[in-house]
Amino acid sequence: MDPQANIESSPPAANAQPYVERSNPMPNGSGSAPQTVTSKDPKAAALAASDLRNIVRRKLTGYVGFANLPNQWHRKSVRKGFNFNVMVVGESGLGKSTLVNTLFNTSLYPPRDRKPPSLDIIPKTVSIQSISADIEENGVRLRLTVVDTPGFGDFVNNEDSWRPIVENIEQRYDAYLDAENKVNRMNIVDNRVHACVYFIEPTGHSLKPLDVEVMRRLHTKVNLIPVVAKADTLTDDEISAFKARILADIEYHHIQIFEGPRYELDDDETIAENNEIMAKVPFAVVGANQEVSTPDGRKVRGRRYPWGVIEVDNEEHCDFVKLRQMLIRTHMEELKEHTNNFMYENYRSDKLTAMGVAQDPSVFKEINPAVKQEEERSLHEQKLQKMELEMKMVFQQKVSEKESKLKQSEEELYARHKEMKEQLERQRQELEEKKSRIESGRPLEEKGKRKGFSLR
Repeated sequence: MDPQANIESSPPAANAQPYVERSNPMPNGSGSAPQTVTSKDPKAAALAASDLRNIVRRKLTGYVGFANLPNQWHRKSVRKGFNFNVMVVGESGLGKSTLVNTLFNTSLYPPRDRKPPSLDIIPKTVSIQSISADIEENGVRLRLTVVDTPGFGDFVNNEDSWRPIVENIEQRYDAYLDAENKVNRMNIVDNRVHACVYFIEPTGHSLKPLDVEVMRRLHTKVNLIPVVAKADTLTDDEISAFKARILADIEYHHIQIFEGPRYELDDDETIAENNEIMAKVPFAVVGANQEVSTPDGRKVRGRRYPWGVIEVDNEEHCDFVKLRQMLIRTHMEELKEHTNNFMYENYRSDKLTAMGVAQDPSVFKEINPAVKQEEERSLHEQKLQKMELEMKMVFQQKVSEKESKLKQSEEELYARHKEMKEQLERQRQELEEKKSRIESGRPLEEKGKRKGFSLR
């Protein structure tokens, strides 16, 4: 059992102080004093706990049960089933369908009848074809989807042969992104391409310009696995030299090919196995679906030639076993995980950024409480000043409206006062006139005029 997984806990003291302590014995096992990190800050304690150099290692006093977690994951995975989407890219006649049938030991591609040359119709564009099948092995179900690219490299001008392939990969990413943004995300179907097996023609020289261009377009979108097709047409020395030239071209053009992940807790056997697989890249493969008899009477999958038999499953004859080991037996989940965590995430980030969706960088900032409090106080004071200014403006507006109404009322009262004063003045003058007439003995009304009548 790994010593890092051994844990023992002791009850804390009643008067324990709020600090966190993380210790780790010296790596050389000399018995020196352990490294200790003590902090009263919870954030610092969390950082110390996440540091691999400060891990509490204890031994269990009894069986707890979390060692069954891999078994639980196994039952869940077997019940749910697996899916794997692989794309094969290469020129016609390089044995793509034969290799896929050989990899999964099934007739995924049905046998095709060869038409006469006059009836062969060369496609005008690169088409994308998907073939899906449910296969089962020892109770484990796998939903396999093979994306083929017939017509690739079959034209006089192959300048844009990569475009339909890249567009298909991006369309699958878009469909997955759209499914993630829906309300119900319980049953998302993963149609993303998890691996791309790129077939290289066994010329024995170097990568063709078409190969370089297509691989440069694909390596940021999908896990790229280059293979040398029909390796039985080359000798061992030619294959070694051809692989060296291919790797030199890949490094020169900064093309990233899939490499198996390396974990810290991997044992020596796993590390050696991964190194053996990566030492065979690009894989020199031979595909064969039929069994042939060897001179010693064995039945093997391979091809018979006048000079001997090529065995597909013999590592001394080709790299088919290493390719199957990487693609299926040891790194299938790593291919899917790398597609989800790196290829798809990069595409998703670029897509959302292009759509104007920006991430708030303050979410991931380290926040100082004192600085945060000062910022909040400053914002609160600014808000109060703004509210005070608005209230002053409203008050001044109310006062001006009230003054305007009072002035208008005062003008109306002054006009009414003036009118009443003039009316009283007229009445006073009439009364004075009547008084003077009475005192002088004159009648109040002129003769010949009667009230209500007129003389003719």
